[in-house]
Amino acid sequence: MARQVLVTGASGFVGRILCDALLKRDMRVRAAVRDQRVELGNAVEVCEVGEIGSRTDWNRPLQGMEWVIHLAARAHRSGRTVASDRRAYQEVNVAGTARLVAAAARSGVARFVYLSSVKVNGEFNSNKAYTAQDAPNPADPYAKSKWEGELAVHDNSLRSGMQWATVRAPLVYGAGVRGNFLRLMKWVDRGTVLPLGAVRNLRSLINVWNLVDALIRVAEHPAAPGRVWMVSDGADISTPDLIRALARAMGKQARLVSLPVTLLHLAGTLTGQGAEVARLCSSLVVDISETRSQLDWTPPLTLAEGLARTVAWYESRSRALSGAGMAIA
Repeated sequence: MARQVLVTGASGFVGRILCDALLKRDMRVRAAVRDQRVELGNAVEVCEVGEIGSRTDWNRPLQGMEWVIHLAARAHRSGRTVASDRRAYQEVNVAGTARLVAAAARSGVARFVYLSSVKVNGEFNSNKAYTAQDAPNPADPYAKSKWEGELAVHDNSLRSGMQWATVRAPLVYGAGVRGNFLRLMKWVDRGTVLPLGAVRNLRSLINVWNLVDALIRVAEHPAAPGRVWMVSDGADISTPDLIRALARAMGKQARLVSLPVTLLHLAGTLTGQGAEVARLCSSLVVDISETRSQLDWTPPLTLAEGLARTVAWYESRSRALSGAGMAIA
């Protein structure tokens, strides 16, 4: 009999691909979405829940569900909006998660999988990759809300006996990506000169297809419950090498110049872009060795394959926008 899975955040970047992957595994998928009008294909049962928070009614969406994969979250924002979003992070990522996991436990859900962020571990690292055993060190309101969301999952599940597992992901890219990664692709595509040639860092990334595969593995593997699992593409990359890889995939020339990293940080501070510059210049690496060995999981796509797929999506999107007469902002 097909498993029945509730996916929150199903209309988002990761959620759409997750729903499709679950369907291909012959599972029955119910999508919790803010607006009933979202289109996810006829095979997905769409269930409108409105805004996720401390008052969301989960009774109908959870009926008959065996698994919950909770993706929905107030996304991280950079710059001045971080402080103003503090209450929204708490309402959605903490109170909303706590309400959902408590309702799932009452409804008899067998396993609850929570998508969290490596930002729970910290913003940067130097000599040692982050593991699930490291003491959490969330630095901003978003990261703190994801850590508190993890605690809500853990505590509610322990009280009820429901199985739980948390997946901490680094930066996610792939078809449908937005934010800084999309901006970087646009810069490379336009031949923008980027002053990042002297950066010597390493970043863990995960493409959306690898992330979806890992989420499903965590949902179904008997060794997964009661743990936090780190995921990535399994290969780390510097910011200059990422730019070069994107340029190769686009058939472009990477236009990098080398400025001292201290000067880049100074420029970031003076322009109010300090956090963005720090992410481009610093290292953030995760150790997925336990996920590999204990869940018998290997990222299906290499980093190069994930980037190639992402560039293919970007170029298709660019052609569609161009054909529609729209400017690619």
